[in-house]
Amino acid sequence: MSTINQNELKNDLYEAVNGEWLKTAKIPDDKPATGGFNDLVDDIDKKLMGDLDELVKVPSDDSRLNEATKLYQLAKDFDRRDREGITPLQDRLAKLKALNSYDDYQKDWATLILEGSASPVSFDIDADMKNATVYALFAAAPGLILPEKTYYDKDNPQGPHLLKMWSIMTKKLLQKVGYDETEADDLIDDTIQFDSLLVPHVKSAEESADYSKMYNPQSFTEFTSHTAVLDLGKVIQQLIGSEPDKIIVTEPKYFDALDGILKDHFEIFKSWLLVNEVLGQAGLLTDELRTISGEYSRALSGSKKPVNHRKFAFYLTRGIFSQVIGDYYGRKYFGETAKADVTHMVKQMVEVYKNRLHNNEWLGDATKQKAITKLNHLGIQVGYPDSIPDIYNHLKVDLDKSLLENVNDLGVTANKELFSRWNKPVDRMRWEMSAATVNAYYHPFKNIIVFPAAILQAPFYGLEQTSSENYGGIGAVIAHEISHAFDNNGALFDEYGNLHNWWTKEDNDHFQQLAQKMINEFNDLPFAGQKVNGKLTVSENIADGGGLSCALAAAQEERDYSGREFFVNWARIWRMKATTQYMQLLLSIDVHAPNKLRANVQAQNQDEFFKTFDIHEGDGMWKSPDERVNIW
Repeated sequence: MSTINQNELKNDLYEAVNGEWLKTAKIPDDKPATGGFNDLVDDIDKKLMGDLDELVKVPSDDSRLNEATKLYQLAKDFDRRDREGITPLQDRLAKLKALNSYDDYQKDWATLILEGSASPVSFDIDADMKNATVYALFAAAPGLILPEKTYYDKDNPQGPHLLKMWSIMTKKLLQKVGYDETEADDLIDDTIQFDSLLVPHVKSAEESADYSKMYNPQSFTEFTSHTAVLDLGKVIQQLIGSEPDKIIVTEPKYFDALDGILKDHFEIFKSWLLVNEVLGQAGLLTDELRTISGEYSRALSGSKKPVNHRKFAFYLTRGIFSQVIGDYYGRKYFGETAKADVTHMVKQMVEVYKNRLHNNEWLGDATKQKAITKLNHLGIQVGYPDSIPDIYNHLKVDLDKSLLENVNDLGVTANKELFSRWNKPVDRMRWEMSAATVNAYYHPFKNIIVFPAAILQAPFYGLEQTSSENYGGIGAVIAHEISHAFDNNGALFDEYGNLHNWWTKEDNDHFQQLAQKMINEFNDLPFAGQKVNGKLTVSENIADGGGLSCALAAAQEERDYSGREFFVNWARIWRMKATTQYMQLLLSIDVHAPNKLRANVQAQNQDEFFKTFDIHEGDGMWKSPDERVNIW
């Protein structure tokens, strides 16, 4: 830390801490970014790939891990995949090519959903937002070709360019799987035409970020009346085995338009199905098709090359056997002792948060007590889960079948289990992220915070780091997730995860005013040639602010407190070097602000920051007290 220049800290915290690293850091050819989070991911990937290579030779005592190893082994066998060519895809394409009407599609619709094919309705199972102890059926719109709705705006120059790149890639793939040039062009034109029917009726990223607009329950009769072209009721009954009292619709405008989208458009709908099938499956075929199928996503992110064979096999395996791989990683590289230590740290941070709520000056007593009640009910998951869901006992790999067949069989098994949860009690402590993931999350429907083992290491956390460094790292991350319980979305849910207003009107009005200040603070900040959307990023910015403030209060209670160490490590954990394309993509779709702004702007909201580095008016990091935004 002694090498960090004091004057540089006064002018740009992020650059002062990370400037030298940024000059020399190299973005891997197969990735769009490198940095604090990414470096940890790379290290974990290497460990686990090495372990899986050994497990291929010497199987584990855990049968679930052995099935994961078999998939890894199969996915790595590119010689076999090149020999099999496009044959594994033919049966799936033949089923779609044989469709001549919506009646034909209806007969196969439920099966196609279970097999992961594109669908005009995206069904899901999650906790009922107003009865969070029971799993409910959700319905949403399908995805678009471009990353987000605003890319289709006439004044967005990226849209036409990206659509052209998508078309070039898709044409190559279609010709490789047997279509001639004219057929490929027609399929692409039809798909773009069908996609254009969806665009006006789906939500933008900013609209999707508002959880209060997600809950639009409809009766079975109301929902199934949205279109006469397809029998929505029949497919629901085939998927969940019953007629539900309600379906939670997340995008009501889309379903109001569904009949018009489908009616008289079967031919372009069929093309949309076929094109999405090829795009979704190509990566599981030959290496040439895998490489071509990633061209569009690499153009979006700025990555130069596809991942190598070994990484591809690992990422595919980790995705399907996520909890198995995570449990293995957590137990081998994290362990029970560290799990207990960090759990204790999380509980300490919850107590710090409670004290801050007690001392809060703008909340009324009634709202304050409900907030503390919510913290008292907060579920805490650290390291890795105590048990792995039963579904992983049923995921079996058949080495006599192709990779594509195996992946789709595994997907059907997983989807059947997902839909079987409908109307059953919610397993509140079921993990939704692998323990080998460098991340953390808060689930508002369950009121739980989760800290996977993978993030619980330096620079976020380490026994060799000072307490101030740890609080500036993992302490701020822990408090960030706690703060999500009280951000503009989390604050809508009670201690049980139900969408329920527990605020007095006066307190809620004041909170909304503070949230608007956070929106204004970030809105239109220039970055990567574009501007930040303050409304899209408000929930994460509120959580960042609350997390940093709470972690700072905890750090100051320690005997060895150092404000310099605290803020320097806070800036260090956000270091990232990324392609311009990737940064611009994130600005459009990501609910997080750019890393540099997360580091700098939130530090500027803390009075202690200015005292620590003796920052005054005229310094680059100066922000007048009346412009500093503090909510929690």
